[in-house]
Amino acid sequence: MSTQFLAPTVTVEEEEVERSLRPRRLSDFVGQERVKEQLAIALEATRTRGEALDHVLLVGPPGLGKTSLAYIVREELGVGIRTVAGPGLERKDIAAILTSLESRDVLFVDEIHRMSRSAEEILYPALEDFRLDIVVGQGPAARTLTLDLPPFTLIGATTRTGLLTTPLRDRFGMTFRLGYYDPGQLAAIVRRSAGILGVEIDTDAADEIARRSRGTPRIANRILRRVRDVAEVRHQGAVTDAVAKEALELLEVDDEGLEATDRELLRTIVHKFDGGPVGLSTLAVSLGEERDTIEDVYEPYLLQLGFIQRTPRGRTITKLGRAHVGAVAEPDAKLF
Repeated sequence: MSTQFLAPTVTVEEEEVERSLRPRRLSDFVGQERVKEQLAIALEATRTRGEALDHVLLVGPPGLGKTSLAYIVREELGVGIRTVAGPGLERKDIAAILTSLESRDVLFVDEIHRMSRSAEEILYPALEDFRLDIVVGQGPAARTLTLDLPPFTLIGATTRTGLLTTPLRDRFGMTFRLGYYDPGQLAAIVRRSAGILGVEIDTDAADEIARRSRGTPRIANRILRRVRDVAEVRHQGAVTDAVAKEALELLEVDDEGLEATDRELLRTIVHKFDGGPVGLSTLAVSLGEERDTIEDVYEPYLLQLGFIQRTPRGRTITKLGRAHVGAVAEPDAKLF
């Protein structure tokens, strides 16, 4: 299997570059206009009252700007921020983090749907009443010690709202759903990022990169960096439309933004499972990928394009998906 260029695993150096490309203010954030409008009102009201912002849940596929919005909230309010990942968060970690927060600080929990239940439960009183209940001792001698916490804002990011428990979800005062970006918005992001990176880029080249970026700013920025590499190594450094197309062909990113692994997923459903339905676990084993990677990284965009369907019996490929990989159905075969 070919290397997945757009996979979420990144190096420390790439993380630094991504951070440098993130907008710092709400006015710099491109797209998600309705979310920005609602958030701007909430931030202004919060500043006027001098209170902590209500807890915020950010929902959407990876790479759409959830982390950027969390840091923008910090910048707009002029407060501190603590960033943690949900999967590695234990009960004792929550207690240590909460007691270290200053008044009106932001606690950003990425992948909050993967937080352990024990860690989640200790959050309930902290989110609602700004208090921390700690059990001291064991058995009949156990007693509960209550600590008052300064008002703070929890910002949770999730790609899977359905995995959040109802008690946790109900404690968020605001929920914002981020959608995919249109090519015009992505082109603006590419031009802005090119300026930060010091890359000279033609308008047509920015449009071409945007069109193949799967509606996702993070992917647009990663493609831009790889196109920059090709421009510097094979050409004179400037990114023209021809250079962008040459680099995208080298990266195996097609006109719809799909790359080798996406197309392999479609072909696997067609050729190995007769168009489906095929279960997610079986598909993951066939591709040598994790279930979560298929479900969170590959499938959302394929579903948006209408290339596959999720059914109660498994994944199926549609007529559009077949056409994209050049697979014509047999006359008597079902088309899903």
